[in-house]
Amino acid sequence: MRNADPARRRFLGVFAATVAASASLPFLFRATRPAMAADAPPSPGGTVTIDEFAADKKPLGAKVEARVVLTDDQWKAKLSSKSYYITRHEGTEPAYTGENWDRHDDGIYRCIGCDTALYDSATKFESGTGWPSFWQPISKRNIVQKTDRSLIEERIEVKCARCDAHLGHVFDDGPDPTGLRYCMNAGAMRFAAMTA
Repeated sequence: MRNADPARRRFLGVFAATVAASASLPFLFRATRPAMAADAPPSPGGTVTIDEFAADKKPLGAKVEARVVLTDDQWKAKLSSKSYYITRHEGTEPAYTGENWDRHDDGIYRCIGCDTALYDSATKFESGTGWPSFWQPISKRNIVQKTDRSLIEERIEVKCARCDAHLGHVFDDGPDPTGLRYCMNAGAMRFAAMTA
């Protein structure tokens, strides 16, 4: 390194620092353009209008529900340590480790924190990422999107509209008909198999 030119040393130093800083991150997705505009984050307390769905996936219509707001200790008691880390601290599970990442049964993926319907299995697709991926939510009312600037590149975070649980991120590299990839943490959702 002593004989390397200053520009090369600077580049290698920045590269090494970047690699070291990102080494603990489970993944880093890159989007070529913003996936979609982010909505304002939900306010604590109050009510929210969500679309409800029966166990057979039949839409039950819009319903005004109280927001689920718990203390940190209450969330810790309610959730597994993995789900708590993901949903309450914007964590990410390692790829290919979530319970339902490769599930193909017919049903609804619901929020682990408040049971709000989030995704229909009919919109799930194999993204090759190791996380459950969907091309659209079951209802846009049931999720909230916000700008996430926690990494080098700006992303769009997806949260549950009712309990503010971190679910994952949405990217613009998904399949038709939407071109979107809702890349979710399996630990943020529970799968409810369809019943007749």
